[in-house]
Amino acid sequence: MGKKVKNDEQVKSVCESEDNNRTSSSQKDGKRQRLWKKVKYQLVEYHSLPGYLKDNEYIIGHYRSEWPFKQILLSIFTIHNETLNVWTHLIGFVLFLCLTIYTAMKIPTVDLSTLQNFHDALRNADLQNLRAELLTCLPSLPHMPDLHRLREELKTSMPSLHLFPSLSNWHVVELLTNCLPERFSHSNHSDMCVLRSMKDDVANIIAPLMVRPITRWPFFAFLGGAMFCLLASSTCHLLSCHSKRLSYIMLRMDYAGIAALISTSFYPPVYYSFMCYPFFCNLYMGFITLLGLVTILASLIPVFQNPEYRTLRAGLFFGMGVSGVVPIFHKLIIFWDQPEALHTTGYELLMGVFYGLGALVYAMRIPERWMPGKFDIAGHSHQLFHVLVVAGAYTHYRAGVVYLRWRDLKGC
Repeated sequence: MGKKVKNDEQVKSVCESEDNNRTSSSQKDGKRQRLWKKVKYQLVEYHSLPGYLKDNEYIIGHYRSEWPFKQILLSIFTIHNETLNVWTHLIGFVLFLCLTIYTAMKIPTVDLSTLQNFHDALRNADLQNLRAELLTCLPSLPHMPDLHRLREELKTSMPSLHLFPSLSNWHVVELLTNCLPERFSHSNHSDMCVLRSMKDDVANIIAPLMVRPITRWPFFAFLGGAMFCLLASSTCHLLSCHSKRLSYIMLRMDYAGIAALISTSFYPPVYYSFMCYPFFCNLYMGFITLLGLVTILASLIPVFQNPEYRTLRAGLFFGMGVSGVVPIFHKLIIFWDQPEALHTTGYELLMGVFYGLGALVYAMRIPERWMPGKFDIAGHSHQLFHVLVVAGAYTHYRAGVVYLRWRDLKGC
């Protein structure tokens, strides 16, 4: 009996030992897996990269290679050689999103607060002196039909605020336009009454009715192209390390974004410069749109992605931007006496400098080619290229604001 108990204790001891061994083995396996994951998701050097991720041999280390989506998304908050590439254009996207919202909120409209005080302005106006001042402008005024028509229109139109969009059709604009200061008229008349001292209250009454903001779609097309380019670039730099297939897709989206930015950048200067010349407006806008589509199609060719075609890629986009010189010179020839034309041209030249310098830095891989490995984290050519692109796009935004102000005031 004692021997049996002893054997049972030995069996139990062996079982416990095996359990401990299994637990220890399981713990070791868990530690080994965790260690492997930690090693697997560490940053690697250039020589360890698969071929599709090798683009710049002067950036030696701090690469992510074939990581899963979770680790890639989390890496936006960690340090590697793509961190600043992601954030420079992501911040640029947020900047242009804010500019788009701000611009949309600032579109000129009829000042309803001024029009709601229309009755008070009429009551305070000296209509007797006003009639005398209008005599030289409205020959039929002594016979009263024009003044009677004005009175009837004011009487019937003002009670309904929803009719404000049609106020520009009032005959009051037709009757008084030649008697307002030149800044409220698009005509070139130089009647004597224009040179006289017109009462300020009349100008304040009529001015809101004469504001007709021009279309904004070319300007918003540019803002949309800029946001698409910046967001596509940021996404490309974040996700391209996942797999060869995804890298292929992201690179093409990146090039499409660059082509969209360059194409839509032409829309505001061309449209607002030649809105009074439909033939040239359609010619230039059609040409740049077609060239942009061709550039996007060329970017879809797989061989175009090879490192040896880096200079060709930069040259193609640079040439696309240089094609804007023709409409700019044409604009200067037509509007050489307009200060707004010179002002916008200055912005456009500065934009060209930013874009051209960015393309040059990108193609030459400066400064990392001078000191390989020293600019892996910050300061390498692609990051400088990103900063210059955002600066150029913002400069073009400033030019667009000048165009809008110019055409809103001068019209066609």
